[in-house]
Amino acid sequence: MAAGMCVMTADRFFDQDDRGMVVVATEEVPAEEQRRVRIAVGLCPSGALQLAED
Repeated sequence: MAAGMCVMTADRFFDQDDRGMVVVATEEVPAEEQRRVRIAVGLCPSGALQLAED
């Protein structure tokens, strides 16, 4: 879908490749940024993103 909502919300953690597809920029999310990443994942219109807990 390549909407990029997660990139606009948490660009430190998500990026887009040359085709516009979202890629994870880093898997490590500091505690103070977890809320922002959760919001970004929730905004994904296709539901393609999930959070995994260690």
